[in-house]
Amino acid sequence: MSDPITRRTFTTASAGFVLGAAADLTAADPPPTAPPPHPKPTEAAFARDYPAPGFTPAWKRPQINRLLVQDFVVFAHMDADVVKQLLAKEPALVNATMDWGGGDWETGLGAAAHMGRRDIAGVLLAAGARIDLFCAAMLGLTDAVKAFLTLEPKLIDAKGPHGFSLHFHAQVGGKEAEPVLAYLQSVKPVELKANPFLKKPG
Repeated sequence: MSDPITRRTFTTASAGFVLGAAADLTAADPPPTAPPPHPKPTEAAFARDYPAPGFTPAWKRPQINRLLVQDFVVFAHMDADVVKQLLAKEPALVNATMDWGGGDWETGLGAAAHMGRRDIAGVLLAAGARIDLFCAAMLGLTDAVKAFLTLEPKLIDAKGPHGFSLHFHAQVGGKEAEPVLAYLQSVKPVELKANPFLKKPG
């Protein structure tokens, strides 16, 4: 004959049943959650496998804030007014560079160049940005592009930020850069796909 169930035993068993059922319901139907945030940049692991330099940098001044550099480069793709505002706040941003991961380096000028934003490129160059081959191609500076390729012919295959080619930069430069594009095609013809950043006439 089984032992009689006491009030305490019944209460304990009932509570366990209710809690267990609640746990099962929670597991079966979890509450909605917010989408995961975008991953933040992380620095790759590194250990020297070569002799250390013979001097240690002084680091007398703090580096420019990474978020500020990031915002500046992002706005340099699309917003001349904010670019001017941020340059007034921190003039050294003009040559600041973001590594978007894996060595995908981009300056504000690099951003403006592959977007075909001659206006933003002009703001940056006037503020002291270091012009490069890709910007020259977008701006239609044929003589400058020829000079670079005369110095090093292999630059015809050089890649700018995000892997965009010289041909791409000349293409996004529109009508003003057509002579550069024709020159690049004479050096190395490539298939020109539709450029998503090229503004349509009108």
